[in-house]
Amino acid sequence: MMGILIWLIVGGVIGWLASLIMKTDAQQGIFLNIIVGIIGAFLGGWLGGLLGIGGGDINSGNFSLSGLLLSLIGAIVLLAIVNLFRRGRVR
Repeated sequence: MMGILIWLIVGGVIGWLASLIMKTDAQQGIFLNIIVGIIGAFLGGWLGGLLGIGGGDINSGNFSLSGLLLSLIGAIVLLAIVNLFRRGRVR
């Protein structure tokens, strides 16, 4: 139970930071920030695996700096893709 709570909190923070970087924070609430953080972590872990960047992501239990950064990059990429489909540009 404690692992899920930490996962949600860290996912929310990652999603919130990504939304600040991509300037979509005003459009998102806490729930969407958590979703973006968690899905972005999966995306970051997948992209990191493709590129041969080790370290994993927060979804694999890696709360190191490299894991957090990989999750943040994945969340930023996710928001860029969403903005591309929503507005026709990344931003």
